[in-house]
Amino acid sequence: MNTSVHNKLVSFIWSIADDCLRDVYVRGKYRDVILPMVVLRRLDALLEPTKAAVMEELAFQRDEAGFTEWDDSGLREASGFVFYNTSEWTLQRLKDTATNNQQILEGNFSDYLNGFSANVKEIIEKFNLKRQVTHMAQKDVLLNVLEKFTSPNINLTPFEKPDPDGRKLPALTNLGMGYVFEELIRRFNEENNEEAGEHFTPREVIDLMTHLVFEPIKDNLPPVMTIYDPACGSGGMLTESQNFIKDEEGEIRAKGDVHLYGKEINDETYAICKSDMMIKGNNPENIRVGSTLSTDEFAGMHFNFMLSNPPYGKSWASELKYIKDGKEIIDPRFQVKLKDYWSNEENVDATPRSSDGQLLFLMEMVNKMKPLDQNPTGSRVASVHNGSSLFTGDAGSGESNIRRYIIENDWLEAIIQMPNNLFYNTGITTYIWLLSNNKAEHRKGKVQLIDAGQRYRKLRKNLGNKNCEFAPEHIREIVNVYEGMQEVEREGEDGIAAKVFNNADFGYYKVTIERPKRLKAQFTNERIEELRLDKTLREPMQWAYEEFGEDVYTNLPAHEKAILDWCEKNELSLNTKQSKTLVAPATWQKGLDLIAVAKQLMEQVGGEVFNDFNVFGAKVDAVLKAEKIKLSASEKNAILNAVSWYNAEAEKVVKGTVKLQGQKLEALLDRLGCEEQHLPDYGYYPTEHKGEYLQYETEGDLRDTENVPLNESIHEYFLREVKPHVDESWINMDATKIGYEISFNKYFYQHKPLRSLEEVTADILQLEAESEGLIHEILNLMQ
Repeated sequence: MNTSVHNKLVSFIWSIADDCLRDVYVRGKYRDVILPMVVLRRLDALLEPTKAAVMEELAFQRDEAGFTEWDDSGLREASGFVFYNTSEWTLQRLKDTATNNQQILEGNFSDYLNGFSANVKEIIEKFNLKRQVTHMAQKDVLLNVLEKFTSPNINLTPFEKPDPDGRKLPALTNLGMGYVFEELIRRFNEENNEEAGEHFTPREVIDLMTHLVFEPIKDNLPPVMTIYDPACGSGGMLTESQNFIKDEEGEIRAKGDVHLYGKEINDETYAICKSDMMIKGNNPENIRVGSTLSTDEFAGMHFNFMLSNPPYGKSWASELKYIKDGKEIIDPRFQVKLKDYWSNEENVDATPRSSDGQLLFLMEMVNKMKPLDQNPTGSRVASVHNGSSLFTGDAGSGESNIRRYIIENDWLEAIIQMPNNLFYNTGITTYIWLLSNNKAEHRKGKVQLIDAGQRYRKLRKNLGNKNCEFAPEHIREIVNVYEGMQEVEREGEDGIAAKVFNNADFGYYKVTIERPKRLKAQFTNERIEELRLDKTLREPMQWAYEEFGEDVYTNLPAHEKAILDWCEKNELSLNTKQSKTLVAPATWQKGLDLIAVAKQLMEQVGGEVFNDFNVFGAKVDAVLKAEKIKLSASEKNAILNAVSWYNAEAEKVVKGTVKLQGQKLEALLDRLGCEEQHLPDYGYYPTEHKGEYLQYETEGDLRDTENVPLNESIHEYFLREVKPHVDESWINMDATKIGYEISFNKYFYQHKPLRSLEEVTADILQLEAESEGLIHEILNLMQ
């Protein structure tokens, strides 16, 4: 839409709010009237030319055919659209016949709204327009608003029309309506000190997306085409896609039927989208309202093409219960299977963190791709995302698993980085993900990254945050680079760069590197005293014992309230179970019992410092056996942990030994993919007994991870990058995870050398000279 036309139209509509609603609504509530009236006027203006034909058809059905219920098909045929109005009124007639009696006008307006077909009535209901009409009538401003919206100086229809002076008023297309809608939303929310929330997709971005989606198969388009947007907003992406492939003067000029489908959670944008579907002659029933993530509205359906700009950085916590039951994913759209390092297929978590659900919309579109056995062309997808979809989430996380699922299935064709400040209500960097489940032969196993972040032209006047745009030649350049699968070196600071990668280049193994636990041990009264306190409740138990002494063991109920009040006062945020455990006599008694056992052990083992925890543990076991002391594993560990500590000079703590011979040894070597002499690199250390291997306890505080590229041997990487620096480390292969991330900065970063000291010095001296000159000039003026 032309910027000057856009600004003029928005200003006119905003003036309606300021002139008519200023004392009737708070400024943040202007939208409750303005948005539905814009939509209503668009529909009304289209029905005006065929009003007589509709009334004639209505009379025929009532008087001659004797229908008791209206025949929708006849009324639609008479109106020329998939909607109609059976009342005697139009907005223009309501205004022309109105008197100063607002109650009569309200009644007539109500009759007018009730005369619409059911599909328009739903739009009116979503906008809650009837209540606004009543309110405006009560405040005596309904006629004023009506006069503004029927002004011959404003054109809200999708067709050109002349103004009173004979000048052409440009048509307001669906996309133009989207621009107007977003600008109004932005202004309304600014007045209400709220964030805009909507991120309308600029026309040139949709243009780029449609070229990328449709051009590569323009000679092989299916005879019936379905297009879907799971976050359709006001429907601009759907209708512009339809325009692109049906434009008689365009490059494609498809002859097949096009069917549009979409879902939108916001009632206002849904109403705008549905109204424009009706205006364009599309089936409005294919546009649904509600949360795409909560309900699979189009379950079982698949679409040829999908284009979307889903919300990013938006929480999906309210939809969580529909997708997951605890850790189990219950919605089949987000259930995926991937192979672990050992090639065992398993269900994995393919849901991102609840604070950002944009990748769930991408999974929704992947789920809706047409299987190739149903359609030889498959499906093509274009989706706009911010940077977090590229790299957020560690190996094994939901985000990483989604990227891995898409890339390992070879669906990702390309990602295009776009400039900052390209979108209307956000200045962040955005990316177009292009997917296909029917890649061309030369694209199989490959992903193309295109950096067009510096390719733009500046706007003469900002539209919200939008201060730049793609020119048509920029779009053609990007499409040519994509279609040619080109690798391009950047020319100049504003050039395009592109690189082609193998799928596996984005993957990595997250490998856990372990080191042995080395412990010293010694029984002392001070260390034994630590057993008095449960480690999970250490702070409140310490306070209670210091405050009430031995009384906590003999009269705990008397101090229960004081203990819990102290916890609340100090914001410890204990849950119900922790609170009950804290004031339970058994909790305190358990500590006393452990102290008693530890002191009994100290009497037998002594206060000697042990440099070898293995020897110390054996002595403790011997005493426990001799004294017939029964301890659970957790109780025994509590005592040993209390009297031992890490020391790099101590001996390694042995976990145990394993027998590895014959087939068992061969199976392990085959699984690890190594020779027997390399078993220590995986935590198996040979002993003097053939076929017997030691394993050591791991020290959690020294555990580390390494990211190893998928196309590299983990063992070779370990020998090169880890072993020379930490000789006693080993690889924990069972903890290995596979991750995927895509880093544009890593692939396209261009180093800019720092300026020389001489250049910086010269600039400083020049600035000083300019400053001194200004000071002298000021002083001369003052004299």
